[in-house]
Amino acid sequence: MTKQATLTNDAARRLFLDRHALAEAPAGPASGAALADLIRRIGFVQIDSINTVARAHQMILWSRRQSYQPAALERLLERDRLMWEHWTHDASILPVEMFAHWTHRFARNRARLVERWTGWQRDGFHEKFDEVLQRVADHGPVTAAEVGEGEARGSGGWWDWHPSKAALEYLWHVGELSITRREGFRKVYDLTERVIPADHRAARPERAESVDVLCAAALDRLGFATSGEIAAYWAEVSPTEAKDWVAAQLKSGALIEVKVEGADGASRLHVMRPEVFETDPTEVTGRLRILSPFDPALRDRKRAERLFGFHYRIEVFVPEPQRKFGYYVFPVMEGARLVGRIDAKAFRDEDCLRVRAFWPETGVRMGAGRIARLENELARLARFAGVSRLDFTAGWLRETVL
Repeated sequence: MTKQATLTNDAARRLFLDRHALAEAPAGPASGAALADLIRRIGFVQIDSINTVARAHQMILWSRRQSYQPAALERLLERDRLMWEHWTHDASILPVEMFAHWTHRFARNRARLVERWTGWQRDGFHEKFDEVLQRVADHGPVTAAEVGEGEARGSGGWWDWHPSKAALEYLWHVGELSITRREGFRKVYDLTERVIPADHRAARPERAESVDVLCAAALDRLGFATSGEIAAYWAEVSPTEAKDWVAAQLKSGALIEVKVEGADGASRLHVMRPEVFETDPTEVTGRLRILSPFDPALRDRKRAERLFGFHYRIEVFVPEPQRKFGYYVFPVMEGARLVGRIDAKAFRDEDCLRVRAFWPETGVRMGAGRIARLENELARLARFAGVSRLDFTAGWLRETVL
């Protein structure tokens, strides 16, 4: 085997989708230990507030196990404490065993957040730390609405926090508070010692150990990666740390360099484990499925574009007249191919999932069979969203994306 062997685009797609639990049919148990194992397999599940059909973390799990129900995740988080909530590149649900490796992030945040937030947050937020922490210690879990009596509230913007709300977030970012549950989508904060199991709180790995664990875990979930992709996976390892880790692993023979073919035929150098390269990737089921825009397989938009030839951008913040597709458009995968994107929204007061548009990708023919598969998946999604019927807007089947 040469150091720069080639992984075909087909093999790369199959490997990547298998690592993200998208190669097999979305069947099987989806609660308790099985659900915890699924989340560990894909690494983490991103949380997002938009709820046009279902929130991102719920839809990510449903796309992989269609027997999944939100109450199962609540039990893992709130009763079993096998999962916890913190920050990767964004708010995410992570396996609780990762908590120990986040202690380095907590220390960095403690050193820099007050300085970064001064002038951005309302004046006086740093003076509320002790008061807010004592309030939680004495009286139990709180939401942001329950602290800061008498403080001026903002207009309701995402980052327009009153000082005690900013204090809650700071204490969460430095590890003194944790999210014990959510009420609707509202965070409920409690002392970390009452949320995270003692053995995970007690662990204090050295930085080198955490870098090794996090880099290895990232690569194992990506299948193949550049050092930059490894660093970005958890957003907890620096690019330099990831680059040095890769160099050491290559030198020891634990990794090899591989040319990975993209959808356009061009190759890019990645690293992977030699035993993974030598194993034929799992075949991907031909199942059609609708994915969250924040699905782990699509989180790295550039990687997804290289692998699948699928250009995707969120248009939530794009003014409506300038949107190419829509406010919140769902990618559609069939087999190992991204075949289109769909604009759909659940209207619970009308008991329907309304499909406003579907745009097939170039070269995707929307024959009767594919349309039937799409409609069947939409019907399953409607049930998950709690509505009973589909409503297709006139002209919903659009022209091919160019």
